[in-house]
Amino acid sequence: MRDTTVTPGTPCATPRDGEPPLHRLEVSLPDAVPFAAGSFDAIGPLSRAPFPHRHTFYEIVHVTAGTGTHVLDLVRWELRPPHLCVIPPGQVHHWADVRELDGTVVLFTEDFLLDHPGDRALLRRLGERPWLGLDASAHARTARLMTELTEEYRQGSAGFETVLRSLLHILVVRTARLCGSGAAPPPTRPGAVAEEFARLVARTETAVWSVRECAERLGVTPGYLTEAVRAATGRTPARLLREARACEAQRLLISTELSVRQVATRTGFADPAYFCRFFRRETGTSPGDFRKHHGHRAPSIEAADTPA
Repeated sequence: MRDTTVTPGTPCATPRDGEPPLHRLEVSLPDAVPFAAGSFDAIGPLSRAPFPHRHTFYEIVHVTAGTGTHVLDLVRWELRPPHLCVIPPGQVHHWADVRELDGTVVLFTEDFLLDHPGDRALLRRLGERPWLGLDASAHARTARLMTELTEEYRQGSAGFETVLRSLLHILVVRTARLCGSGAAPPPTRPGAVAEEFARLVARTETAVWSVRECAERLGVTPGYLTEAVRAATGRTPARLLREARACEAQRLLISTELSVRQVATRTGFADPAYFCRFFRRETGTSPGDFRKHHGHRAPSIEAADTPA
């Protein structure tokens, strides 16, 4: 995402009316390190925001105390500390009814992963299983790492950027071990094309792109893109784009007051009826029923001119 950082005190951005606010990483200067670490109190109230919002950066949260719920897209996770949570850029989330929340928050943009670019793939996999319980041993190791990251960031001594990147790499790899991703670097892939396509799909604004548009952006032919992505994932680019589009529609239905017609437009469908058929095919339910099932009040979906 562009404009991933802002100076302190800059309010959340709302890209388009009705969409969740977009939280950008606050840094002291425009060229400052795109990284932050500290307690919930030190990071600020947005670190435990009770309203649905997105980030332009990664967030790793080590929850050590508290009660309540952390809502990630369609899933509600009840707090039973200690936990680790990985929130990738573009993820809609919020904290609900939390009390006495405590722990450490680490924030960083994708640009910060210069020394260990393979961590991007691990973080994407962790984003698919974002909520990890910790046994006593894993909790102690994670707490030590979080303390080191926080102290290194706060002190800002000579060479601290390199140390932060090294400690963050250890945190990502160790977290990947907890969900069975393994400590080793991600397996060899057929090339950078599949990796770059995965990064495109992760960006919410590209969910409406066609395979041809993605291929043009990456400088390859649609056929070459299809071969590279299928070899890396076992699925086609078209399949992954449909999944991303359906996921974005689900996010908008449960975290905004947009009507079904508006959600259709935001996800690239000129015809709301076609959007409803697409949504039912991908999710097994209609947009209206999906929203009702997830307890979101949106009277506009009942309008006669808005198919559900």
